Amino acid sequence: MIELRHLKALTTLRETGSMVRAAERLCLTQSALSHLFREMEDRHEQPLFVRKSRPLRFTSAGLRLLQLADDVLPRVAVAQRDLARLASGQAGRLNIAIECHSCYQWLMPTLDAYRDDWPEVELDLSSGFHFAPLPALVRGDLDLVVTSNPDQSLKGIHYEPLFSFEMCLAVNRKHPLADRKWVEPQDLAGEVQITYPVERERLDIFQHFLDPAGIEPAAVRTAELTVMMVQLVVSGRGVCALPNWALHEYLQKGFVSQLRLGKSGLWSTLYAAVREEMLEQAFLRDFFVTAKDTCFANLNGIRSA
Repeated sequence: MIELRHLKALTTLRETGSMVRAAERLCLTQSALSHLFREMEDRHEQPLFVRKSRPLRFTSAGLRLLQLADDVLPRVAVAQRDLARLASGQAGRLNIAIECHSCYQWLMPTLDAYRDDWPEVELDLSSGFHFAPLPALVRGDLDLVVTSNPDQSLKGIHYEPLFSFEMCLAVNRKHPLADRKWVEPQDLAGEVQITYPVERERLDIFQHFLDPAGIEPAAVRTAELTVMMVQLVVSGRGVCALPNWALHEYLQKGFVSQLRLGKSGLWSTLYAAVREEMLEQAFLRDFFVTAKDTCFANLNGIRSA
C-alpha cells in the first residue's frame, strides 16, 4: 500500500537533495527517515534512489512514485482545504503587518498562492516599521504579524515558527575583511553599519551581536530597501547585515562578499504571530502551510524551525 506520508517524504527528499535536510524539514530523525525509505523499498522490492549520489538520483521506481506524488498530493491538499471550509466557514479577514523589510521577497508569492485557494478571505498588508505591530495585534487591529522578535510578555499571542535563517554580513569585495570566513564584534568597531530604518533593538546585528559585546560601529546609516543597502555596500559606503536568503542573488551576481557573524554564525527564526483565539480558523492554519511551502520552495539557506 502506498501511503501519503511515503509520497510526502519522497517529494521532500527531491526538494532538499539530501537525507539530512529532508529529515530536518519533516521533523524526523535521519534514522527514522532512513527506516521509512527502507520500508518503502522493501515493500516495492527495489531501491527508490541511489545512495550517496551527488546530485541525488532517483531510480525508475522512485521517479514513478514522484510522478504519482505530484498528481496526488496537490489534490489531497485541495480536498483537505475544502473540508476545512465546510467545517469552519469560508470567509474571514487577515490584516497582516511585517517587521521584516526583506520578507516581501517571499510574502508576495505566498499571498498570490493563498488568494487562489481562499478568495473569500479579505487580505490587507501593511508595514510594521513605523508603529508597534504586536500591541496592535493584541488589540485586534491586526490579525497576523511577521516578526523575528517575539514578545513573550504579551498574553494570548501564539508565535508560529515559519523558518530559521542565518544573518550574514555583506561587505565590498575589496574590503579588508572580504577574505575572512567570519567576523567578531570588534571587527566592526570602525565600520559604518547600514541598516533598515527601524529601532536599534529590533535589529539582530545590534541585539544579538554588537550590543552584547559592548561594540559601537563608527556610524549607522539607513536605507529603506534591500537593494539600496547592497548598493551602498558595493560602493564602499559601509557594511550591512542581511538574511542569507536575501543576500543570495547578490552573491550569485558577484556584487558582494558574505561573512558569518561569529564562528558559528548568527541564526534567527521568523514567526507568524497571531492571537490564540484565531488558531481554530481553517483559513489561518492554511496560511501557515502556504507560507512555509512557498518559503522552502523559493528561499536559499533556510532551515525548519
